[in-house]
Amino acid sequence: MGICVAIPVKPMMRVRFFLWSLVAALAAIVWGACSPEKKAEKSFQLGKYEKAIAFYKSVLAKQPNNFKANYSVAESYRLSNRIKEAEPYYAKARGRNLKKDSIGLYYAKALQANGKYEEAQKELEEVITGTENEELKDRAQKELKGLQNLSLLRKKDYYRAKNLEALNTSFADYGPAHSNNILYFASSRANTKIYEASGTPFTDLYQVDTKGANVDIGTLKALPEGIINQPDVNTGSITFSADGKLMIFARGNTGKKKGAKDVDLFLSRFRNGTWSAAVPININTPDFWESTPALSPDGRTLYFSSNRKGGYGGLDIYSAQMDSRGRFGKVRNLGPDINTAGDELFPYMADNGKLYFASDGHPGYGMLDLFVVNRANGKTVIENLGPTMNSTGDDFGIFLFKPDRGFFTSNREGGKGDDDIYTFVNDDPNLRVVNYYLQGITYSVRKDSTREILPDTKVSLLGPEGDVMQDFTTGNDGKFLFRVYENERYALLGERDGYLTKRQLFTTVGKSVSLESLKELVTNITFDTLMVLDRKAKNVSFVLNNIYFGYDSADIRPAAARELNKLAQLLEDNPEIKIEMGSHTDSVASDSYNLELSQRRAQSTVNYLIRRGIDPKRLTAKGYGERVPIARNSNPDGTDNPAGRQKNRRTEFRILEIGPAVKKTDEFDEDKYFKEKDNEN
Repeated sequence: MGICVAIPVKPMMRVRFFLWSLVAALAAIVWGACSPEKKAEKSFQLGKYEKAIAFYKSVLAKQPNNFKANYSVAESYRLSNRIKEAEPYYAKARGRNLKKDSIGLYYAKALQANGKYEEAQKELEEVITGTENEELKDRAQKELKGLQNLSLLRKKDYYRAKNLEALNTSFADYGPAHSNNILYFASSRANTKIYEASGTPFTDLYQVDTKGANVDIGTLKALPEGIINQPDVNTGSITFSADGKLMIFARGNTGKKKGAKDVDLFLSRFRNGTWSAAVPININTPDFWESTPALSPDGRTLYFSSNRKGGYGGLDIYSAQMDSRGRFGKVRNLGPDINTAGDELFPYMADNGKLYFASDGHPGYGMLDLFVVNRANGKTVIENLGPTMNSTGDDFGIFLFKPDRGFFTSNREGGKGDDDIYTFVNDDPNLRVVNYYLQGITYSVRKDSTREILPDTKVSLLGPEGDVMQDFTTGNDGKFLFRVYENERYALLGERDGYLTKRQLFTTVGKSVSLESLKELVTNITFDTLMVLDRKAKNVSFVLNNIYFGYDSADIRPAAARELNKLAQLLEDNPEIKIEMGSHTDSVASDSYNLELSQRRAQSTVNYLIRRGIDPKRLTAKGYGERVPIARNSNPDGTDNPAGRQKNRRTEFRILEIGPAVKKTDEFDEDKYFKEKDNEN
């Protein structure tokens, strides 16, 4: 249990080990001239925790109650992912009033990691009542709430887990990923150079042929040296595209001034029977680390863990979208439902659309636990996988090669030494996986009103709160595909240069299937839609449906309001256009009457849009009366033509200008505007 993953080797410490490299540029010190205390302090500052522990223990041999030595040993163990061993040292350090408020919290975590739940609960209660640090108090309250949830400890699950003994060694073996009948993983089994943060060997990436969970150990080999693995560098945490031809992994912790200052993500492609030289991907950030990558099944979304600024705690899980050129962008934090003040890492998106991850911030059994994100009616629900998959140790790095079975990593008791890879099977008799998809095609309209496929269109799937859940850029076939979930409402947003940005609604409410009715383990259900984008050009008119008024009235009816709400949204999505709202009548009544009535109706629609927040500078009201018919008001024999008159009683909007985006200014006084309009009338 002494490697670094989130720094590509192992969780927690995998995360924090990189810190020593950030100060590696400190001046060299003359070790022999320093006291044990000075040697220990300098080692700790440089992140050489194993050395720091040895030096501080030499101090404790003579001064067993030395606060700084006890506290620093405890912190060294914690920062090198060995918080279990930190317990007795935190216990001795906790009684000193030296403004180390976090001691109680970490002492409680150490107790919890050793299965001492009642003692951990008492310690957290003391932290809550004794600290004035609101952030620390909030985290302690969340930890306490998790411990008080005793049902977690009694939770029944249907998992069976087994140590993959044929593969594991006494060294660290972790982070399994399965692709094209090959199991990839990280291991420190062959290295002799010691990583000074943990006192354990550096890790490399390996592969072995496998049929399901059965490995052919005779095929075991390391990935290419110099291309993927590098000497005296931690390499690990690997993920693949669905076809197995794109690999992303983490590399770092060199500890050299000119080497990697932290941990970064690298990309390699399989070409001509070999892997290309790995290159860093474009979302890496200086002085922070990115690790534990996982590609979504469609290869368009990359999930990873990072300690970059703006997160919710130590390590947070982020996502990034891959564009058509293979570059990543739109990095976003997955939010406070998933990320906590603790550490979240090792994300994994399974084929069933569920996100799995490891965390020590959600209620768990000790250190890192495995969790799954479930969606229920648009809400995110985090579920602990239970006592078979989790232990008082670190449990992380899950991978499903079938919906009911896969691999994960643990350093639990009974293993071969450090991290071990385990296999698991889910025997839940009610396990059924339903995958819901929304597929569609983007079109434009020709001058003759027929449709043609519109390629290179960006289509976004928006969630109930308007947040972008997924992006897709259509190819020459105009097709797009999204994963959706049952009982949720969405919006599709279509964007392309030269066309009006369009938004349309879609829902799965009432469209889900009953799990009890399914016989297969996996069922795929696909919904179909299409999206038609209109060209953005001056003087192009668009008829609005359902804009009807009462006799001699300009009042907006509910059906008309719904249609105008859609137009308001279109104007918000296309802030660069100015429009004319045109109202038309049939030929009943006099020309002057119809002209005046249509002007009132046009102005009424403009006023409604203004109240919806559209800047009045973007809107013009124009009444045309009966002067621009699109159908006959009467038949050739002079009889009335009700259908024609109905077509003529219409409201249209016409694009007047296309220019810089116009936003509603703070100076606009809506009440004053409408008062002036009333005076005009």
